[in-house]
Amino acid sequence: MASKRAVSRSLLLVIATAVLVRPFCCAVDAPTSAANQTRPPALFVFGDSIVDPGNNNALTTLIRCNFPPYGQDFPGHNATGRFSNGRVPSDILASRLGIKEYLPAYLGTQLSDFDLLTGVSFASGGCGFDPLTAELVSVLTMDNQLDLFKEYKEKLKRITGARRAGEIVATSVYMVVTGTDDLANTYFTTPFRRDYDLESYIEFVVRCASDFIKKLYGQGARRINVAGAPPIGCVPSQRTNAGGLERDCVPLYNQASVVLNAALEKEIKRLNGSAELPGSVLKYIDLYTPLLDMIQRPGAYGFDVTNRGCCGTGVFEVTMMCNRYTAHPCRDPSKFLFWDTYHLTERGYDLLMEQIINRYGL
Repeated sequence: MASKRAVSRSLLLVIATAVLVRPFCCAVDAPTSAANQTRPPALFVFGDSIVDPGNNNALTTLIRCNFPPYGQDFPGHNATGRFSNGRVPSDILASRLGIKEYLPAYLGTQLSDFDLLTGVSFASGGCGFDPLTAELVSVLTMDNQLDLFKEYKEKLKRITGARRAGEIVATSVYMVVTGTDDLANTYFTTPFRRDYDLESYIEFVVRCASDFIKKLYGQGARRINVAGAPPIGCVPSQRTNAGGLERDCVPLYNQASVVLNAALEKEIKRLNGSAELPGSVLKYIDLYTPLLDMIQRPGAYGFDVTNRGCCGTGVFEVTMMCNRYTAHPCRDPSKFLFWDTYHLTERGYDLLMEQIINRYGL
C-alpha cells in the first residue's frame, strides 16, 4: 500500500501539472446578461455546509452551528444554522437571481407557500458525494436530500396543481455544492476509504456525482449547476492538520482538488445535453480558481487575513468549537476571508459569488 500511495502522489503531480487551470479573468464561458434572462421561478440547492442554511438543526449531529457567534451579522443576529457570520452562497444566488433574499432550509422551519414556490435548500453540512462521508457524521446523504426533494414536489403539487408544479421543477435553477468533505474528511483524515488509492477514490466520487446528477434529472431538474472543490489544502483547518509548523497550504490536497475538478468537469460536459439526459443544461462551476486568488492576493480584495478564521484563534475552531464561551470572534470579520476554519465570512462569499455569477451568468 505504501508504494501504491507513492505512485498515487506522483501521478497527482503529473496530472495536476498537466491540468492547467484557466485564469478566471480570461474564462471562455460566455455569461448571459441578467437582463436577457427570464427569472427562474425557484432555486433548489443540494450539498454540504457551504449552502446549508439550517437543515442540520433538525438532525442529531455535532455538525451544526445554530448558536452564537454564528449568524452575528445575519438579520436579527440570528444563528439560523448557516455556517458563517451571515449569508451563505445559496442566499446570495437567490438574491442575485431576483427570487428572494434568503433561501430557507427545507427541514426544521415553518415554510410558507411562497417559500415552497420559490425554492429551498436541502443541503446538509458534512455530506459529500460519497455516502459514507455523511454517514460518518450522521447528516443527510445526497440520496437523503433527493428523497426530501421528492417529498417537496408532492407539497408543491398540492399548492399549484400537478401541471404548474412540473413547470416550476423543470424551469428552476439547481445548484449542487459538495465533494470537499469527501477529500478533506473521509479520504485524508479517516482510514475508512484507504482501500482506494487517491486516483481510484476520485474516480469513485465522480461516479457518485454523475449518478446524483442523473437522479436529479430523473426528478425533473434540467438546469443543473455543479460546483467543483475549492483549494482544500489552503483551507485553515487543513493548514493546521497537515501544513506543518508554518501552517502552509498543503500541495497534495490542492492537487487532489485539481484532479477531482478536472474529472468532474469532463463528466458534466459528457452528460450535458446528451442522449442520456436530453434537454439538460449542465454547468461545471469552478470555485478553485477564484478562491485561490483571494487566498493568494488578499490585498486585492480588501482582506488582511486568509490563513486562519475569524472565530477564536482561527486555527481549529469550527462548529461546536466556535462558540460564544471559548471562541470570541475577531473585531472585524470583513477583513477575514474565513469565518471559521472551513467556511468563508459573508463578505468572502459575496466576493466569491460575484465572480462566479459574472463568469457563468447563473
